Amino acid sequence: MARNDGRLNPPTPLTADEKDFLTSPPTAKDDAMNTGTGWRKISGEDGGQQRGNGMQIELNETATGERGVDVGKGKMGDNGGGDSGASVSAAEVVEYKVYRRRWFGLVQLTLLNVIVSWDWLTFSPVASHAARYFSTDENTVNWLSTAFLFAFTFITPVVIYVLHLGPKPSIVTSAALILVGNWIRYAGCHSSERGLFGVVMFGQILTGLAQPFVLAAPSRYSDLWFTNRGRVAATALTSLANPFGAALGQLIIPFWVSSPDDISRMVLYVSIISTVCALPAFFIPARPPTPVAPSSQTPKLSLLSSAKVLLRQTEFYLLFLPFAIYVGLFNSISSLLNQILLPHGYTDEEAGIAGALLIVVGLITSAVTSPLIDRFKSYLLAIRIAVPLIGLCYLIFIWMPGTKESGGVAGPYVIMAVMGAASFSLVPVVVEFLVELTHPISPEVTSTLAWSGGQVLGGVFIVVSGALKDGDGRMGRALVFHAVLALVAVPLPLCLGLFGRGEKLVLRRVRSDEVERRRGRGQGQEEGGGVVG
Repeated sequence: MARNDGRLNPPTPLTADEKDFLTSPPTAKDDAMNTGTGWRKISGEDGGQQRGNGMQIELNETATGERGVDVGKGKMGDNGGGDSGASVSAAEVVEYKVYRRRWFGLVQLTLLNVIVSWDWLTFSPVASHAARYFSTDENTVNWLSTAFLFAFTFITPVVIYVLHLGPKPSIVTSAALILVGNWIRYAGCHSSERGLFGVVMFGQILTGLAQPFVLAAPSRYSDLWFTNRGRVAATALTSLANPFGAALGQLIIPFWVSSPDDISRMVLYVSIISTVCALPAFFIPARPPTPVAPSSQTPKLSLLSSAKVLLRQTEFYLLFLPFAIYVGLFNSISSLLNQILLPHGYTDEEAGIAGALLIVVGLITSAVTSPLIDRFKSYLLAIRIAVPLIGLCYLIFIWMPGTKESGGVAGPYVIMAVMGAASFSLVPVVVEFLVELTHPISPEVTSTLAWSGGQVLGGVFIVVSGALKDGDGRMGRALVFHAVLALVAVPLPLCLGLFGRGEKLVLRRVRSDEVERRRGRGQGQEEGGGVVG
């Protein structure tokens, strides 16, 4: 069984439920094979074959021709226990491989996450100039960011369905929305002397609709294309590309805009960059010709069955709620950072550097921690370190903007850097840990729900923070609001594995790979499988 720190302790005996699931085909109620992988389950010649008679997996596309595996229920031993010995009946054993072409899709998914986040913060770093350009106020400009976040939640059911078909349809949908949305925004900025704010808002909403299709895709993509020794790193790269795009926006846009008249030209630059990043998405491969690991072809639960399981799984809530709160707080503080710092004497450029530190330091830290977590599977330990540190940073940041006169920019910069390091280390860990704990629920279900919760809370936090602004424009009360929420969320993930629920932290997806290796269904990349183009 699994240790309480979230690591697998091999070799591990299988429970009766796991044997039943992993050695027999799902019923129609369980939705059989995950749609969109390119591998389909076919029944035996006898259409009335009962559950337990066997399962055959057929690959539609393979590198060396079609292969099938027929595994009879009750023919897998447990290395010394059980009523029958281990045996496998197969026409030909599936060979698990990883493919070099996976990097093309991974890079493209990374680029789309970068640019869609840049689109989100196109106007926030220069909110005062944008307000004057559109002849409105800063709170109205904030709605460009808020509407972007709410759009995520609006389209969440569609995102889950499209990702259930596979990562490529989701990536292509996002690219199309990014292209259309950016050029509509530019048309709104350029169509009159002071722009048409309504047209810009429409384009912004389209880019907001594009975000969930790529922000929720990393865990689905890594599950399809990577083995369990590379999934956390792949998810980290693509997921954290999103805040990296926000950092680029906060850092670069203030240098492009020195007056309200520069807004239209700045939007043109962003539209051109978005177009260059989005176009290659239409040419990525849809799926690997053969499964890269046993868990890649594990039958997944239907969406309805997944919802029923999640509704009664305590561990899901203990991860989902703090993740949504911290993502929402990050979205809020990223959108409002200029408005938080400027009333205390900071410049747009200094506020932009603070935002960039929040993200760049976080990315560097995650680049170091993700491979280690991939290797040791110490998800819970990483969560128990990062979560209290995040709460403490939000608490200390209440007083940091007021240190401008005595300490210059050092206070906000240091806290932003530490907050970024803790937050960014947490993101891929929670996304992948959710997949592990809820397997065989398809990865897009938990990742989309988690990110959707963060986006909607981010929109709410931005609105509430704007309402808490003081008469002189300072946002001290908003920072207190942020800190309270951050501290309230701290105890939830710390309860994982407590109160006799340690066995609920089994890494189910890793376990399924271990089970398949025991059954002799093929050697994966971890055990000497090849790497092909």
